[in-house]
Amino acid sequence: MTEPRVRPDPAFALLGLYETALPEVYGYLLSRCGDRTLAEELTSETFLGAVAACRKEYAPAVSTGWLIGVARHKLADHWRRLEREERGLRLVHDSEPDVDDPWDEQLDALRARQVLDSLGPHHRAALTLRYVDGLGVPEVAGHLGRSVHATEALLVRARAAFRRAYEEKEGRDA
Repeated sequence: MTEPRVRPDPAFALLGLYETALPEVYGYLLSRCGDRTLAEELTSETFLGAVAACRKEYAPAVSTGWLIGVARHKLADHWRRLEREERGLRLVHDSEPDVDDPWDEQLDALRARQVLDSLGPHHRAALTLRYVDGLGVPEVAGHLGRSVHATEALLVRARAAFRRAYEEKEGRDA
């Protein structure tokens, strides 16, 4: 009679990668959210989600790039939660869709980061995924759980809000 084989936990593949991937994942999240505590929480959620994914029957190949993708999803989920909370509290939503956005001025990186941080989570998420991460509109729509058309409209509003806040801040800083 043969004894049943003990199958090693597939999540052990993460252990070898953990020390090198942790700073990469944390740095990715911190650079996009600007909040250490939030970046730490999302990094933890990323690795917990990765462990769960590794234990599935058709687990993906574990790599730092894959973990960054998991982190991107965790960050998008966080922004969606924030937006739902804000939407629930907001009674009136100002929407001024612009048709054209030919803004070609040079942006000050520090001011742009401050302005981005001051925007609502839905605008911040859309702009970060589109312009910082360089994703196409369909990919941004997928991350945000919106249709492509709704995402295009959101990006138009987000760019307009960014521009207004940037120019307002520029006037105060001058």
